[in-house]
Amino acid sequence: MAVCEIHLRKSDALQKMTSAMIILPEGKSGPFPVFYLLHGLSDDHTAWVRRTSIERYVEALPLIVVMPNGERSFYTDSKSNPTAAYETYLVSDLISFVDNTFQTLSNREGRVIGGLSMGGYGALKIALKHPDLFCAAVSHSGAAGFASRSFSNGDDEWAREWVPVFGEHPQGGPEDVFALAKKVDRTMLPALRIDCGVDDFLIEDNRRFHQHLEDLGIPHEYEEFPGEHNWAYWDIHVQEAIAFFANVLGL
Repeated sequence: MAVCEIHLRKSDALQKMTSAMIILPEGKSGPFPVFYLLHGLSDDHTAWVRRTSIERYVEALPLIVVMPNGERSFYTDSKSNPTAAYETYLVSDLISFVDNTFQTLSNREGRVIGGLSMGGYGALKIALKHPDLFCAAVSHSGAAGFASRSFSNGDDEWAREWVPVFGEHPQGGPEDVFALAKKVDRTMLPALRIDCGVDDFLIEDNRRFHQHLEDLGIPHEYEEFPGEHNWAYWDIHVQEAIAFFANVLGL
């Protein structure tokens, strides 16, 4: 595999330069499906390569892996800052760049998305919101309940950061994965897989979302494993995500 760090000249959605890590197959003939792999809240586009063996895990597969920099955006278009449109950046600018630059299968059947924590939420949200773009999604330790709540518009630091991103009451809206699951076109449902460690502080949100999908009759895989909210857990379980995607993509 070849690993490269790309620096886009400018994203139209973000109105600035931005970066991504990309793993490319070597010695294989394209076109290749693409796995968009999203980082967590405190990470950047280098985290998956630095903290896991993702390159080694995909080396036998004809698969491109793209790891964008989502900052602390929750992969959402900010409600207050028009130049912090990270969802639009990913589904428009980045996908277009990747498809125009590399040998990709540039359709829904050749595109999957996954991530951890903030990125797990982002993967579920984007796949359910844009099922015409992604045929499968995996969430590890996802912040599935993050946008299904209200944020106080007080002076606490938590509200000051997230009200400008989501608004005060995002529940039921276009960033709430619970609401998106109700509204998704059932003829274009992405294949879904969710996992979480039993000692993870987000375990109850994941159990609640799993039950929500069960109640809606939406097919999905759900598993709990020993582990916490850390890289030791994600390094193990991203391998299951890769196997899940390989099966969906027919690799």
